[in-house]
Amino acid sequence: MSESLLFWKLANDLVIKRQYRIVQVAETENEMWLENFSNKKAPVIRLLNHDIDWGNRLQRDIEFTTRNGEKIRKAFYKRQLTVLNVYISSYPPVDDYHYLLEKPHQLSNQKVLLHNVMLTKEQRHEGLSMLNDFFHEPIIIQEGQDGSIEELKQSTLQASVEKSKNEKKLFEFGKPFFTYIFIAIQVIVFILLELKGSSTNPENLIQFGAKYNPLILQGQWWRFITPIFLHIGVLHILMNTLALYYLGIAVEKIYGRMRFLWIYLFAGFAGSVASFVFTDNLSAGASGAIFGCFGALLYFGSVYPNLFFRTMGVNVLVVIGINLVFGFTASGIDNAGHLGGLAGGFLATGVVHLPKKKNWRRQLLFLVLTILLSAGFLIYGFRYSEASADPDVTNSLAQQYIKDKQYGKAEKLLNSYIDQHEGNAVTYFFLSYVELQHGQNENAKQHLMKAIRLNPRFHEAHYNLALIYYDEGNFQKAETEVQEALKYKDDKKYQTLLKEIQSRI
Repeated sequence: MSESLLFWKLANDLVIKRQYRIVQVAETENEMWLENFSNKKAPVIRLLNHDIDWGNRLQRDIEFTTRNGEKIRKAFYKRQLTVLNVYISSYPPVDDYHYLLEKPHQLSNQKVLLHNVMLTKEQRHEGLSMLNDFFHEPIIIQEGQDGSIEELKQSTLQASVEKSKNEKKLFEFGKPFFTYIFIAIQVIVFILLELKGSSTNPENLIQFGAKYNPLILQGQWWRFITPIFLHIGVLHILMNTLALYYLGIAVEKIYGRMRFLWIYLFAGFAGSVASFVFTDNLSAGASGAIFGCFGALLYFGSVYPNLFFRTMGVNVLVVIGINLVFGFTASGIDNAGHLGGLAGGFLATGVVHLPKKKNWRRQLLFLVLTILLSAGFLIYGFRYSEASADPDVTNSLAQQYIKDKQYGKAEKLLNSYIDQHEGNAVTYFFLSYVELQHGQNENAKQHLMKAIRLNPRFHEAHYNLALIYYDEGNFQKAETEVQEALKYKDDKKYQTLLKEIQSRI
């Protein structure tokens, strides 16, 4: 068997039977580099069909191959790389060369380990035996003519081209549709926010459906979804729209329209739930859903790790890392929402898996995990989370309700809050105010007294309590309370009330 025929038989076996991918073929077609990182013993193989006459030439070629292997290691971002270097030669070097093949070769300051095997006419069986140490199934080379060199070459290269086409198809399954729909929705909603007043106005955002814990606790569950389409300020909408355009298109192409729709919305939901559990801040934005797109790409990497890192993997990981570092070092960024969206996107993708591929056991596992984690976080958020315990958030919304004369909503909000948490003086003051509007004077009195216990210098509470005592005809207590109010603020209306009380005593 000629060396050229052996070269192409080996290449054909590696590409078709062992799923290696051709990385490079020399113009002379006597050298080929192949990779299959699922074979840990020989993730990269170099085949060379060339007669090497002298040991020093062999040594120089080994050093060249090691350096080239280092370039491949860096290109694939591998910490270390093993290269199997196979020489196909008519005859071995005429001088001493065995020491070059006895042990793996490694240049100083490089992380490539090179194993060298030589296949010559006289020692072909021994060479193949050494070669087979790197594979689970032995390479069997028949001595007979199993087709011409040209047929083997065409078969090998065609198989390699088909592999490349199939890999490309993984990135081109669907055409973007919902990406554009989501971009249009969030831009339209942003314009409506601005027309309503401002996209940075908290009251405006709450009205449009931003994530707001007190209202979620009252049962407004849709606030886990609506924040996906709201943005706070021009920079926020600009950055998220650009991110959605690039990431959304990539993910929708890989997974198709309906899978993308599920991934994006569930990731946004997961981000809102995480934000609800871990922070009491008012929040809005598509960031959680966009991080869910990163999660979908990471899931792709878990199924096709080699293809992932050969194409977009490192860039994806770097961008995720930069965003997380920026989020944890800058203020006003909802990191819980980002991380929740990232995890949600990964889980949601695992439930639907990849187009035209099924892995029922894996998908069932992801479905169970998704349900359990979602239910667990929701239960924790509604029952035990301290993220919703800040009274100032509730007080702010209650104040707006009072300003708009929506006393029923304010009362429901405040009562719901104090049922689960200890409010501050302002909480009980606002509650007393709405109770006074409903004629619940006794409840209002008790809550004003509670506000004063929490903050004895709360002059408005003293004044309102004085008014209640005045209406009850208890002028002495009314006088005491209004005098307390005047101790902390010399207000004209306090003085007027004091004179009125004293005229009755």
